Amino acid sequence: MNRAAALTFLLLAVPASALAEDFSVNPQAGNSGFSAVFDAALGERINAVSSSVGCQVSFDEMSGLASGRCSVPLTSIKVDSDETKSGHFHDWATNKKSEPTACAIEAVFSGVKLGTLAPERPAAFTAQIPFTVCGRARADGGQEKLTGTALLFPPGAYGDKKTIRIRATIAGFDRDAYRIGPRYTEGWLAKVQTLAKVK
Repeated sequence: MNRAAALTFLLLAVPASALAEDFSVNPQAGNSGFSAVFDAALGERINAVSSSVGCQVSFDEMSGLASGRCSVPLTSIKVDSDETKSGHFHDWATNKKSEPTACAIEAVFSGVKLGTLAPERPAAFTAQIPFTVCGRARADGGQEKLTGTALLFPPGAYGDKKTIRIRATIAGFDRDAYRIGPRYTEGWLAKVQTLAKVK
């Protein structure tokens, strides 16, 4: 089980429509972050991090609602700062059925209530959001409960564009619900069981 997954990113304004403002996060800019701690009865406890969160979000200031898509490329996720462990995690996430470069952890959401945003006043929000891992949704069809804050930076406060900083946490994210792990990956279950016997 994953105790918690945390996301931090800056949404930068792009040319807006008449009804809503469009924001984006450049995954290459280094102003975003993803971190997670994975625990499991079978397998080791791992810390996974990435600084390559990408988002495209539309925010309606009148209603306070946000809709869009955010994703973290699998190959950007590093485990315990170790290349070998990172490779193992990529195997577990893909189940060795697709290329890691084609895989992402992704959330698509609509109508998330951020509320009224103002400078220096973080607005708390909660939402139920569906996630996919390499295109796989939760086995039970459920969604993840996300809690966080949104903070507005007007133009000039953080660059020359209006910016929204989002900090959010998912508690109780269950990796087994997405079939992430050695038991779902060909050849890995026997390997982990053998290592456990050696101990």
